[in-house]
Amino acid sequence: MAVTDRDPGLVPSGDQTDGGLAHVTTMAPEKSQLRRIAEILIPPLVLGALIVSAWYFISYGVLDERKRFLLEPPHAVLMVGFLDWGNFSDILLALWSSTKVALIGLSISIVLGTTLATIMSQTKLMERAIFPYMVTLQAVPILALVPMISFWFGTGTNSRVIVCVIISLFPIIVNTLFGLQSADRGLHDLMTLHHANRFTRLRRLMFPAALPAMFAGLRISAGLAVIGAIVGDFFFGKGEAGIGQRILRFSADLRGEELLAAVIMSSVLGVTVFVGFGWIQTRATGKWHDPTGA
Repeated sequence: MAVTDRDPGLVPSGDQTDGGLAHVTTMAPEKSQLRRIAEILIPPLVLGALIVSAWYFISYGVLDERKRFLLEPPHAVLMVGFLDWGNFSDILLALWSSTKVALIGLSISIVLGTTLATIMSQTKLMERAIFPYMVTLQAVPILALVPMISFWFGTGTNSRVIVCVIISLFPIIVNTLFGLQSADRGLHDLMTLHHANRFTRLRRLMFPAALPAMFAGLRISAGLAVIGAIVGDFFFGKGEAGIGQRILRFSADLRGEELLAAVIMSSVLGVTVFVGFGWIQTRATGKWHDPTGA
């Protein structure tokens, strides 16, 4: 028997068809959302599990018991370094000291770097005069400057802040200058046509165009400022103890659990600052800037 389009046994009713489409339409976004969450979470979780497994293997399979202090197993670090409030509070206090130094140094770098980049963007003469010295300062190893810094500014908090500024200044200058110089030439011509002065051109055209590049530099410099605060602790021991001094003390006392806990918290600080500036960038430019260039 031939099957026709009008066979009521094969053609679903209108209610059945609409209900099936609604079910598919409802399930598709849910599957898409679940898949997106899985793609975000599963890779780092798998890699983290592999790292922890390798960590356990080195602690128990490679190192003998007498040398296990070189890399204590994860559960020992958790118990001694994080769950023991006496040790963890000591690490948190030192971390807060380094955080303050990093934030002060980064703030100075932002003001100084943005000012220099703005001046350099206004005239090629100033760019040619300033930029070589900024490159030179970036190229000099910080270890070579430590004796001079300690000789001029002592071995306290001021010297740590200076180290943060030296390490974090260059990315802000380079990225801000690039952003200011990347404003559309046609819009510059339009500003010239309307007789806009330098301040108006900076405020309405150059700084808005420079925001993505500026925040890229800020995210880099934020991480470098944390590194500078910790490195400064290694060389300048007076004043409030930072996380770098705690790391040195734990290393000297062969306290492997606290040492690894301090290193982990230092990493958490760097990641937090980096993510924080990423969030600020999204709030500042997310409504109009497409990072993919689409």
